[in-house]
Amino acid sequence: MKMFLIVYNSFHDEHVTNAFKQAGYKFYTKTRGATGEGAETLPKLHSHFFPGTNNLLFVAVPDEEIPRIVDFAQILKAENPNTGLRGFIFPLEQCV
Repeated sequence: MKMFLIVYNSFHDEHVTNAFKQAGYKFYTKTRGATGEGAETLPKLHSHFFPGTNNLLFVAVPDEEIPRIVDFAQILKAENPNTGLRGFIFPLEQCV
């Protein structure tokens, strides 16, 4: 198993969440209001100078499903460049 983490601009929450659900990824954990700085977008620090926040979507995925979710995230990012979407893959040792 792997944990696929999607970080995106919280302004696009409904669009991103619905897109993942429609692609068959219905089970996830979401964290709202994350702040930070990335390489491809302006900082989102929930401040006067750097407004905005990100949301985090965690999706547990079987190893064989990783290429499909990565391809889906790349397509979603290319079609919606303003979402600031980034994906990260982590090993998932155990699900209890």
